[in-house]
Amino acid sequence: MNSATAYTAPLEATLEIKPATRLDIIDVSRRLAELWGEVAARFPRALFVSYHTTAGYVDPKLSTRLDHDPDRIRAFFSAVQRLFPPNAGYRHDELHLREELSAEQRGREPRNADSHLSYIGAGLTSCVTVDHPSRQPVWFVDLDGVCEGEKRQRRTTVVGYHREEPVTTRQIAVPVSQYAVDSLSLKDPRLGLFDELREEVARQGIVKGRIDVALGPEERNAGLTVIEYETLLMKHDLAEVLANPLHYMLEKGKHMLQDPRAIPSKTINYAKYDAVQVLNELMDALGMRESLVERVVNRLLAVPASRFLRMKRAISLPVFDHDVAGRGTIIEGEYQSPILVQWKRAQGATRQLQVTFVRFA
Repeated sequence: MNSATAYTAPLEATLEIKPATRLDIIDVSRRLAELWGEVAARFPRALFVSYHTTAGYVDPKLSTRLDHDPDRIRAFFSAVQRLFPPNAGYRHDELHLREELSAEQRGREPRNADSHLSYIGAGLTSCVTVDHPSRQPVWFVDLDGVCEGEKRQRRTTVVGYHREEPVTTRQIAVPVSQYAVDSLSLKDPRLGLFDELREEVARQGIVKGRIDVALGPEERNAGLTVIEYETLLMKHDLAEVLANPLHYMLEKGKHMLQDPRAIPSKTINYAKYDAVQVLNELMDALGMRESLVERVVNRLLAVPASRFLRMKRAISLPVFDHDVAGRGTIIEGEYQSPILVQWKRAQGATRQLQVTFVRFA
């Protein structure tokens, strides 16, 4: 094989990551360069995949906005974590209510609802496509890297490739409930959606690629994420955030209103004090002006979930031939599920999805 064609086919690698702290920020592109050497620079694009629900990738647009600076990225995620403090009475963490867990599982299941909610709130993603990954950091963020003193073992897969070919696009209507605030696992077998996706991957002969799932352009007050679909987390903890973000902050923040006399007079009112501090940290991390912080706080009582959380309108599902060489399948972590979240009722009790199948070459 000559040098012109030696690296035409996509190249795949799976890396092991052991975080050093509960909140850890890791540059996977540097790890990849150490593994692939100069070969890494030959791929103009790469797909990065996390298999976890409390650890994932920073959206490239957010990373660019933060100048790919690990200190600014850490400051941003630290501020988001303050919105979801640990051990704040989450239903997900009441393990005796988790009927899906065995007695043995209850003994080792982490109480980490705060990390799941921070994952959603910060807009971490399980699957991200990066242009020229050898030229910039690609940040893997672990929000629960150390649990009860034990370091987690994480995995990530990277596929470098030269070009991508959109194969086909389908419009799919998904039935949703009449509840204003609700979430739906797109893997629910009653929908039949995942069966359709798997059949299309096989029909198109996609070996390595991805499936891009996006809300239709007319859809509002909804978002998509890939995370654990656990009933108490989705139906209670997340629903509480979506229904009233400010009330949630005031209820969960342990140190709010501890000393009203210490609150600066310029703050709009006592009840919003801690929100101001959190927003200040977020705005500092994002490099935004103080005047904008005050405008945001002025409107905080009316802030919808779409402004409170960095909910995404699109997600991607990786397709690799891990099980059988030459036969691509949708790849997912043990607890991962693509989830549609809404915070207002959908017209006609359906949501429109635009699904695009992409092949790597």
